[in-house]
Amino acid sequence: MQIASTKLLRLLDADQPLEVRCAVVLVLGEVGAKDATVSKTLCELLQDEQLALRLQVVKTIGKLKIEPALPQLVARVEKGGEEAELAAHAAARLGAKGTAALQDLMHHVAPGVRRYIAAALASAGTASSENATLGVLVDRDAAVVESAVRSLIGQIPSLSAAQKKAWADHILQLADRKKSKTPLAPVSEAAVVRLLAALDDPRAEPVLWGCILPPHPPEVRAAALQALGKWSEAPNKEQLKRLFTCAAERDFRLAAPALAILNRLSVNERSLPDWLSLFDAPDMAVRRMALEKLGDRDSPAVAEALLQQLNHSDRELRDAALARLAKLEAGRKALTAALLDADSADRTWQMAKAQASFVKDYPAKWREPVFDKASEYLEAGDRRADPLLFLLREADPAELRDRLEQRALAWRKKKDYGTALLYLRLLGRDPACGLAIRLELAACGLRISGKDLAADARAADPCLQQFTHLTQQDDGQLVEQVEKMKWLEPEDLYYLGFHLAEQPGRARKVAEQVLHLVAKRSPRSKMGQAAKSKLRSAGLE
Repeated sequence: MQIASTKLLRLLDADQPLEVRCAVVLVLGEVGAKDATVSKTLCELLQDEQLALRLQVVKTIGKLKIEPALPQLVARVEKGGEEAELAAHAAARLGAKGTAALQDLMHHVAPGVRRYIAAALASAGTASSENATLGVLVDRDAAVVESAVRSLIGQIPSLSAAQKKAWADHILQLADRKKSKTPLAPVSEAAVVRLLAALDDPRAEPVLWGCILPPHPPEVRAAALQALGKWSEAPNKEQLKRLFTCAAERDFRLAAPALAILNRLSVNERSLPDWLSLFDAPDMAVRRMALEKLGDRDSPAVAEALLQQLNHSDRELRDAALARLAKLEAGRKALTAALLDADSADRTWQMAKAQASFVKDYPAKWREPVFDKASEYLEAGDRRADPLLFLLREADPAELRDRLEQRALAWRKKKDYGTALLYLRLLGRDPACGLAIRLELAACGLRISGKDLAADARAADPCLQQFTHLTQQDDGQLVEQVEKMKWLEPEDLYYLGFHLAEQPGRARKVAEQVLHLVAKRSPRSKMGQAAKSKLRSAGLE
């Protein structure tokens, strides 16, 4: 090996090509050629003019642990520049002397160089450098701490069980804020948490649980939550409350890891109130997770929480909550209550449209209270009746027609023709509405009409317009049906006959029959005499 080293050293002369000289330095490091001559030569080459050669020499010196080169390495670290990082790594490998020299240098160099030193100490792998690196964790420079942490975490897989325990002992001591005279800076506290998680020491779990709530800074809390993922299979009641608190945070760095832990847990009755609180979380992912966890639980509390999501700005969340509500009995009750208790027409429309797509699946008994409420609103002139009637029509249009007709006839029989008209007008909007309903509509209007015989007043009277339209479709049943309406007074019939007598076409024939009916029912009354007079004057006698 001595002969080989001697021959290799000859190739380091300045007259040799740069590539050859660099290759020789590399080979010396790989073969472990370390003697006085090699050490001296490499130390001298640290002053060579060629940067590429100097960089390779620094690497080899670190690999061969040539202590005489330490002063020059420290000088290069202190100077900074391209060689500083490699020089720091080489110095850190020189044992206790190199570690001490770098520690002394930490407080006299620029922040960028301090990062090199921290990373070098962490990656050296010597006992002295490990202790020094752990000390760097309390540095006030965030970049220095981050460099040290990254290097330390990279070494953990190669540590023995004894080394991991020793590291954990030291880091747990740093983490104990009660025994520490000076509290850790946030960056140092976060670094401690990350290292504890990477070391996978069970003793770290209680420390991590204690770090996930204020007053710990967000970066520390986030790191602790991420680390707890491996130790949170069965959190106790207090730990659960802490997780729910973090999941409800506006900061996604805290909400996301808490959400990941909670997502693995099952829901029980004791924890249900805490799960329901997630429906108020500012983050959409948390609300969606709560919906997935609780959306199939058929309970009033869950239904109420889902109902609140219908006011959210996110359409996907609203649709998902609505779909769950429709499948739950408690959900349908909550939707119905919200529909019937809405304080404005706009809110009622919102709740009606929300249920329109699946209202046909509701049981028949659901429609009874809704129709009663719609009737109440309709009779009070409240615009909230329209969305309720819309929803009932979507559920079962035939049933709604029957209910409206029954309610109209009931009010007409009570001689409340104005209220009956409210229902009959709704029925009259249907183009397929039959003669019976249209005649009821016109007749009820006739009962409450002012019966002003002036031409302008009659032209503006809707009940007369409706009768005129019916005469155009008369197949002989109109007068027959009118005759059966015993609740129409002679005055009503005279007003109708008077108007129709002045209309063209079929209307005159109906007018003749109606006026004769008046004369027949009240031959000696004033109306009967007026009907006979109108028949003569209109040429219908």
